[in-house]
Amino acid sequence: MFATIKQIFAPTSADLRKRILFTLGALLIFIIGTGITVPGTTNITKNLGFLELINAMGGGSLKRFSIFALGVSPYITASIIVQLLQMDIIPYFSELSKEGPVGRRKLNQITRYLGILFAFIEGYAFSFAFLGTGNAFDYLYVAVIMTAGTAFCLWLGDQITQKGIGNGISLMIMAGIIATLPTMFQTAFSSLVVFTGTTSEIALGIVEFLVFVILYFLIIIGVIYVQESERRIPLQYANKTTGSYGSEQSFLPIKLNTAGVIPVIFASSLLAIPATIANFVNNESFTNFVNNYLDYSKPIGFIIYVVLIFFFGYFYTFLQLKPEDVADNLKKNGGYIPGVRPGKETEEYVRYTLSRITIVGTILLILLAIMPILFTVITKLPSSVSIGGTGLLIVVGVALETYKQLEGSLATRTYKKKRSRLR
Repeated sequence: MFATIKQIFAPTSADLRKRILFTLGALLIFIIGTGITVPGTTNITKNLGFLELINAMGGGSLKRFSIFALGVSPYITASIIVQLLQMDIIPYFSELSKEGPVGRRKLNQITRYLGILFAFIEGYAFSFAFLGTGNAFDYLYVAVIMTAGTAFCLWLGDQITQKGIGNGISLMIMAGIIATLPTMFQTAFSSLVVFTGTTSEIALGIVEFLVFVILYFLIIIGVIYVQESERRIPLQYANKTTGSYGSEQSFLPIKLNTAGVIPVIFASSLLAIPATIANFVNNESFTNFVNNYLDYSKPIGFIIYVVLIFFFGYFYTFLQLKPEDVADNLKKNGGYIPGVRPGKETEEYVRYTLSRITIVGTILLILLAIMPILFTVITKLPSSVSIGGTGLLIVVGVALETYKQLEGSLATRTYKKKRSRLR
């Protein structure tokens, strides 16, 4: 890591440093925008519930009813839907996914238009649910501003991808989550350490805060382990000799958590629909039903939340990595798994292995997702202070991916430099 930082500040990496500075400048603009409240509105005092994930990804902008309140969450929803539609659900989308760069550009354009549409719908729904008194024009006014904020965030993410270090959308989500961490630690410190008490009480509060910090970083280490863990299935090819000098063993890597945070987003979004409808309908019996049975802080809602995460984790993993496609690709390229016959047996072997890994990975994802809920119930700390959660998984995943990209970029520069010397 220190060698990578040293290479970044080397004279030969001037263009990379410019990209990093551009990325930091763009992220600073995003953070400033999260603090600008929509004119004529105030902070949300209601409990956000399942919308807390959107609030976290936007750096607390939804709670402040900022112009970036929706952030890039509508685009994420749209991209997930478009991705699912490519799974032989709608032939047009399936054909576009097979057309190479041209098809990807069309899919990206469709995703953006769909994301803007979702932003307008969500903006109107949130303004109706949280503004209280107002007329249709007031709700439309707020929805347009929030939609424009989402459009600007998407444009800013594109600029980071093209002129920065890449992964613009992901880096903006990570920046929004990291922006809430200082406030969270400050709240935890003020809640645990009460200077008006006795000396022993103050010392105990300081010890509790240190335990909280240590536990937080231990969970980060655990998340890194989960993110990097994978099962490598050895492969052999008919036209290659694995025992020859200089040859490398080929593997089929299957990550422990292939689905990432998508199952949690699916589960949260699905349970957020009844809560949103309850705000529109304003029916007391329906609202009580949602609060009693579909709130994940209540036992029944908690169980439903866990079951949904497990279902979506299993379902989405097999959509992402289809065993039949893996078996067909191996057969076409002359590859096989040692001790397993090509074709149907390979498909069954991959399905069995993927199923076992997915169960373990999904259980770990569930534990990480429910950790903030349990932490709030068990401890005396406010709900704004949490350990674990989806936000931490997103931050760690994006940070690892960005670091690998920087390492790859530096390795490419070093290789080109050595090659030019040889010439």
